[in-house]
Amino acid sequence: MAKQFGILFGCLLAGELIALIPWLHIPGSIWGMLILTFLLDRKIVKPATITPVCKFLVANMGFFFIPPGVALMLYFDLIAAEWLPITVATVASTLLVLLVTGRMHQYFHARYKRHIKPRTR
Repeated sequence: MAKQFGILFGCLLAGELIALIPWLHIPGSIWGMLILTFLLDRKIVKPATITPVCKFLVANMGFFFIPPGVALMLYFDLIAAEWLPITVATVASTLLVLLVTGRMHQYFHARYKRHIKPRTR
């Protein structure tokens, strides 16, 4: 399991180091996920290698939300005062993400279908 965590945290560390480059405005965790995706896509890291630790992390994901949830309690007064802008921003951004994701899926799916030749039997 140490090797599996090492792979995940190694990708995260590499991503955090890349994020230190001043003109790159993408968080290190995103770079780390991109690096891990690249390694999995190129078969440098086999999915079976990190599957057990990934299953463990997903199974215990709720545990990782406890600290932010407790910290959120410190800001109940601010949230109560600004509930309308927070709600509007949350709903608007959710709808925007759904719209953009759906349109991108439609675009790439149509493009993929155009480039795939039907198989003849």
